[in-house]
Amino acid sequence: MKLDTLSGFQNTHSTEAIKGALPQDQNSPQNAPMGLYAEQFSGSAFTALRHENLKSWLYRIRPSVVHGEFKPYSGNKLFVTHESDFATTPNQLRWSPLKSSKKKTDFIDGLITFCENGSAKTQCGSAIHLFNINDSMDGRYFYNADGEMLIVLQAGELLFKTEFGFLNIKPSEIIVIPKGVKFQVLLQSQSAAGYVCENFGKPFRLPELGPIGANGLANPRHFLAPVAAFEDSSKKSELVQKFNGKLWTAQLGHSPLDVVA
Repeated sequence: MKLDTLSGFQNTHSTEAIKGALPQDQNSPQNAPMGLYAEQFSGSAFTALRHENLKSWLYRIRPSVVHGEFKPYSGNKLFVTHESDFATTPNQLRWSPLKSSKKKTDFIDGLITFCENGSAKTQCGSAIHLFNINDSMDGRYFYNADGEMLIVLQAGELLFKTEFGFLNIKPSEIIVIPKGVKFQVLLQSQSAAGYVCENFGKPFRLPELGPIGANGLANPRHFLAPVAAFEDSSKKSELVQKFNGKLWTAQLGHSPLDVVA
């Protein structure tokens, strides 16, 4: 059987099995030609540089998510590349907002992991956590040795006291805590809930602007850094560390937020 082909490795190609099926001016029009469904096949994060960005637009007869439930396959037990602690289903999943706990729960104890890509051990990838808390970290401090944490607040108001100073965060704002920085989270409302992206890989950076222009998306001036602030306390406190995917605790005879300048 003789087949036509397109030449080149990682070239940019456009092809259609039926003439007129490929949109000419838009990747994802509201109504794709011939009633087809537009789907993007992503091979990289959308923030990747243009020369590193891997994506393809596919126009198909039916959405790719139309299928029955996946179930474990036992036909071939010799084709194995990775054994994890638990089997993650390939089915499409969604999660509901976390319910408030009836017992006192601070930021450390309120974090719940939902998914992970890569690992802290390999220093590659990220993890997704949610939290719903009703208590402050009284006499407790935390730092993450595995990666930086991007925190998006969904409800409530929080005060973050860090070694580099103090910052408030409200809904529609984000805060990024660099890897290894000690901090404390204090409630400024009755409760608070949000989302955490834990980044194990290279530090976050602003996405490239490219054709959207010099003023598109976020700019450096939209991000605020705290001024110096400190605690001079000799009270006993607890320091919790996340290291190599596990939580560790140590006792202190003072506050670790004692950076004066």
